[in-house]
Amino acid sequence: QVQLVESGGGLVQPGGSLRLSCAASRSIFSIFSLYTMRWYRQPPGRHRELVATFDNGSTTNYAVSVKGRFTISRDNAKSTVYLQMYNREPEDTDVYYCHASLAGLNYWGQGTQVTVSS
Repeated sequence: QVQLVESGGGLVQPGGSLRLSCAASRSIFSIFSLYTMRWYRQPPGRHRELVATFDNGSTTNYAVSVKGRFTISRDNAKSTVYLQMYNREPEDTDVYYCHASLAGLNYWGQGTQVTVSS
């Protein structure tokens, strides 16, 4: 069973920065580098939307709404993916989810709440 555990959410002021982490369980520790990792977010009452992707190489992609403000990175030795968020806006208040995929298998974290408010 693969588990993804997000952390780092909380309250941040507009314009502030926050880094989310997503640690994968030891069951995929040796093959974590093969997984494509993604961050999604879900605004209240809306569908989950893709924020950023880091494939199993070095390619990253971002949603237009966050490009230039968010950075996805990964540390394969720690089986962890990160989402660094800069210049937060109130519209970034969402629950953020980590996602891992490999060969048709998909895993989700439990989500972490990020609130942008003064």
